[in-house]
Amino acid sequence: MWSEEKLNALLTTPSDKLVEDVKKIRGDIIVLGAAGKMGPTLCVLAKNAFLKAGMDNRVIGVARGSDKIAVKFMEDNGVEFIAADLLDKKSMYALPDAENVIFMAGKKFGTSGNEWQTWGMNSTLPNFVADKYKKSNIVVFSSGNIYPIVNLAECGCRECDKTGPIGEYTMSCLARERAFDYASNAYGTNVFIYRLNFAVDLRYGVLYDLANKILNGEKISLSTPCFNYIWQGSANEYAIRALLHASSPMKIMNITGPETLSIRKTALELGEYLGKEPIFEGPVGTDAYLNDASLAMETFGYPSVSAKTLIRWQAEYIRDGARTLNKPTHFEERKGSY
Repeated sequence: MWSEEKLNALLTTPSDKLVEDVKKIRGDIIVLGAAGKMGPTLCVLAKNAFLKAGMDNRVIGVARGSDKIAVKFMEDNGVEFIAADLLDKKSMYALPDAENVIFMAGKKFGTSGNEWQTWGMNSTLPNFVADKYKKSNIVVFSSGNIYPIVNLAECGCRECDKTGPIGEYTMSCLARERAFDYASNAYGTNVFIYRLNFAVDLRYGVLYDLANKILNGEKISLSTPCFNYIWQGSANEYAIRALLHASSPMKIMNITGPETLSIRKTALELGEYLGKEPIFEGPVGTDAYLNDASLAMETFGYPSVSAKTLIRWQAEYIRDGARTLNKPTHFEERKGSY
């Protein structure tokens, strides 16, 4: 039987590679925007890795603190939590110094009609953080959607490809990268840009979205025919290990799994586990947001959980009634409207 506790245990058990790498990390880690979808398990994973390595480095999570479940989970597992509005400059500059920063703060959904809020969080705040933590190693969460949509035959964008953001959200994500790029060049700050395409945590993610549509009898569009994914446990591990790869000039890396999955085939497989036939609509598209993560595979190794296992786990998790986050990915969005 799946439970949220079982899922959290899987997500926060450090691998041997992570333990070996945290032994090389000097100083504490502060995670800005720690209470989002990935932040709580990332913080606890980092703390558990330090403990397993026999180290007492602090892991500090910072967020507004409105998600009480996330805050309690972090604090119960040895993470120091600070409630702060990062857009309040006085509060942000009052945060403790740290040799290592993982910047996860950002706004995506609700951008349409509130563009100023998204730009404030995604482009103004990074300038403050880059100034305060100019002497730190900084891993910056970004989006794989800043690349253009590509034909399936191209097998995804590489780090050397030109960006092509569509819509205000993805434009603001590129602005975030540029703020840290400036710090890396002007101050010599060590920066790692982490361009993520779809982490899968069974409480949310593309697999959850598909399974939910199947169970609710909703039509699944095939206009976006394929997607990238990565098990969130591996995605969080790579983010922590990336602190050792931050550099000046900054390092850019695509973070996703090695496979490109078919929406149709994945939905059919989920439907078999769920005992319900998926309903498809529209013509099958020929392009999608796809990234080539070859460099990440070479640097960090392959994810620890395969696609087929995740598909089965996702169906089991939903069938067992464990808690979910109700945070759709909107993976099928193609016009940049969030």
